[in-house]
Amino acid sequence: MSDRCARWACLRNVRVWVVAAAACVLGGCATGERPARREFDLVVYGGTAAGVAAAVQASRMGATVAIVCPEDHVGGMTTNGLGWTDSGDKAVIGGISREFYRRIRLHYESDGAWRWEDRDGFARYRPGEDAMWVFEPHAAEWVMGTMLAEAGVPVFHGRWLDRERGVRLRGGRIGSIRMLSGERFAGRVFIDATYEGDLMAAAGVSYAVGREANGVYGETLNGVQAANAVKHQFEVGVDPYVVEGDPSSGLLARVDAGGPGVEGGGDHRVQAYTYRLCMTRVPENRVPFTEPAGYDPGQYELLLRYLVAKPDATLMKPDPMPNGKTDTNNNGAFSTDNIGMNYAYPEATYAERAEILAEHERYQRGFFWFLVSDPRVPESVRASMREWGLAADEFRGNANWPRQIYVREARRMVGEVVMTEPMLRGIDPTPGSVGMGSYNMDSHHVRRHAAVGEGGRAVVRNEGDVQVSPGGAYPIAYGAIVPRRGECENLLVPVCVSASHIAYGSIRMEPVFMVLGQSAATAGVMAMRRGVAVQDLEYAALREQLLADGQVLGHGEARARGVAVSSLGGIVIDDGEAVLEGSWTASNSVGLFVGRGYLHDGGGGGGGNGAGAVTFVASAPAGVYEVRVSYSAHENRASRVPVAVEWGDARQVRWLDQRQRPPIDGLWAPVGRVAVTPGALVVVRVGGGGADGFVVADAVQLVAVDE
Repeated sequence: MSDRCARWACLRNVRVWVVAAAACVLGGCATGERPARREFDLVVYGGTAAGVAAAVQASRMGATVAIVCPEDHVGGMTTNGLGWTDSGDKAVIGGISREFYRRIRLHYESDGAWRWEDRDGFARYRPGEDAMWVFEPHAAEWVMGTMLAEAGVPVFHGRWLDRERGVRLRGGRIGSIRMLSGERFAGRVFIDATYEGDLMAAAGVSYAVGREANGVYGETLNGVQAANAVKHQFEVGVDPYVVEGDPSSGLLARVDAGGPGVEGGGDHRVQAYTYRLCMTRVPENRVPFTEPAGYDPGQYELLLRYLVAKPDATLMKPDPMPNGKTDTNNNGAFSTDNIGMNYAYPEATYAERAEILAEHERYQRGFFWFLVSDPRVPESVRASMREWGLAADEFRGNANWPRQIYVREARRMVGEVVMTEPMLRGIDPTPGSVGMGSYNMDSHHVRRHAAVGEGGRAVVRNEGDVQVSPGGAYPIAYGAIVPRRGECENLLVPVCVSASHIAYGSIRMEPVFMVLGQSAATAGVMAMRRGVAVQDLEYAALREQLLADGQVLGHGEARARGVAVSSLGGIVIDDGEAVLEGSWTASNSVGLFVGRGYLHDGGGGGGGNGAGAVTFVASAPAGVYEVRVSYSAHENRASRVPVAVEWGDARQVRWLDQRQRPPIDGLWAPVGRVAVTPGALVVVRVGGGGADGFVVADAVQLVAVDE
């Protein structure tokens, strides 16, 4: 049997295995042996990166600890394809989380780590940096395995919690948890490090699933988001009906029959999941895409119509990893996100989840097979996609497919503190920081539906995508990782944290999960030794220990820095006075910058195909001026950004590498000199050409010079 067929047979047989295991628990094993009972100070349920960080921290504090998990491999998404780290402000990633990325850096300092690519040719390996934020799946798994081995942490794989009767509660405390195999794991403190929150739910802790209405927590970006859903959207009108223009013919596959709902209203829906594939174009290491079992080309009829109307449509985001590999993410209106097919997953049984996972894998394999094989797909698209395949040296034994789907969101605890949009924006205070987040308030699409387009024509629209900066790094409350007082005294939850849907969309990044995993273990061990409930642990003592262990907790040290226009010399035109072409987003996540923030194009050229631009117009007395442009440098910026300067009848163009720090005060980059005649204007246009990263437009400064 081929690896591919074996994989599908495994998925089909999960239901049989779960039923058999449950029968063993409820009816007694055939051998008559008493199931094992193991005891630890701290039991971590879930083998995610957060679980690894928690276990390592507890061991370093001298506690006995074990990881108990259904997975056969540790690390969650960090070791399953998500190697393009969504880190936000890296300055606020401390402790064991940063240690992991530093160890990744050390791994790639070895010549033996580079087989398919020259290290000096890989742009994200930068001399002098203390950490590395992009990596191959097997490298991440090796680093995490090494950290666990050094800490002496045992890992019990293949253990599935009995979610119905497997949590023994006494006096508001978990005494032990039982697996479907019958094994028991006793502990004084427990951590739920799963993406699903299964232990939390089984312990009777309050939680939410889906999107709250904006009115619940005084938010603006929660609930149904049709108006804000401008990214990953259909750029041309595509008819939703089987027979175009005929509603009676029914809707195409993967188009929801309902409308988007009430803007800002709450619902049960969950943002889309995907597998983050590790792909390559290196022929010697490439496994071509093949037809999956159960393939139905009709599932991609909508994609076909979109490609016929727009052959250059964006189909994926293959972010570069070392050795010619990628972390392939969703990108575009119809891509690897399986929109609308995961609503039942958070609460589903194990067997039902297995069916959902099988459907997601079938969809994603079928997506690539359709693009490389269907003769109706434009040949240019097929030829381009045939260059790609799965990396042969990753996920061996699993047909080179990731073992973990990207559960972007499932259950979310409703704990002592609920993190909300106003907290992330710094409007409402956040008590008791145990770590910091900084990424955009982000949600992938939730629903695909029929809508009314121009001229009253029916078209397909996606709903739910939000990408808005919180305005800088923010603290995450200790109360967000502990249950409500009176619900459970010895459980901490660092992954399914207490947060609204949109706040969780920023917090839910793997580096932050590791930060919170370490903090949860620290608090758990301290509460255990003091004999108090986790809700009653003295925060001052916890904070002292977290800081001693390298965690970053402070709000002020994380905020990006803005420079007031009034403090600058010369003539300054800030982005608020500029003219915009295309789609631009305001942000202040990365400093330095002028004023309250800057504009960026989201990495898409500000409106597609590099067409967007920001134009600054300055009026100055006659004289000679040096023209300077401000931008906030970052590794995700474009390396060639065109800047056109016009004055009178003259025009010149310069190119900026926005990955490099501006040479003047870390704020300004000179782009030429102009001789201004009386009444003339100086026009500076940033962008407008193809770019290989985010384009930033912040401000323009004219400084008088002597000739």
